[in-house]
Amino acid sequence: MVEGEVTWRRLTEADFPLLRDWLLSPHVARWWHHETTPEAVARDFGPAARGEEPSEDLLVSLSGAPVGLVQRSRYGDYPEYIEELAPILAVHPETVSVDYLIGEVSLTGKGLGARVIRAVVDETWTSHPAAPAVVVPVSAANRASWRALEKAGFTRVAEGELEPDNPIDDRDHVIYRFDRPVADPVPTSI
Repeated sequence: MVEGEVTWRRLTEADFPLLRDWLLSPHVARWWHHETTPEAVARDFGPAARGEEPSEDLLVSLSGAPVGLVQRSRYGDYPEYIEELAPILAVHPETVSVDYLIGEVSLTGKGLGARVIRAVVDETWTSHPAAPAVVVPVSAANRASWRALEKAGFTRVAEGELEPDNPIDDRDHVIYRFDRPVADPVPTSI
């Protein structure tokens, strides 16, 4: 288990060189399959960094040192994802999704991913008060990713075929869900 405080802030354009390094790392490149030229990183992450699109790109730190990225978005802001999921799982537009990476390979396999995911999910209930759940589709082949979701408290709710992020993967995906916690009933006195 990796010790330290997990925090995050919005990704800025000044973070793009670090993000690019992470995207070039084999353990990230395998699953993110992202163009890594500086221009491509700026093109794809710039709008969120500047607040021009509704998704959030969050630079995650451990005890103040950057270690990864979480992308968080509402399905309603990207209706094409609702449509793609519809044959497998109905998703309310206020439902949130997250994608994540641990950029520092030395910190993988130590439970940090699950801690980061859970921390962001717990905060999601405040920053997205209408969200009924967080739903995350993951390539069935990406065992480390779906195991991190399970360790963070997610439940597998469906399986089906979706477009893979990496064209070398097949279409098989597993879908995980974390429902908004129900508040404890307020005790009444007699």
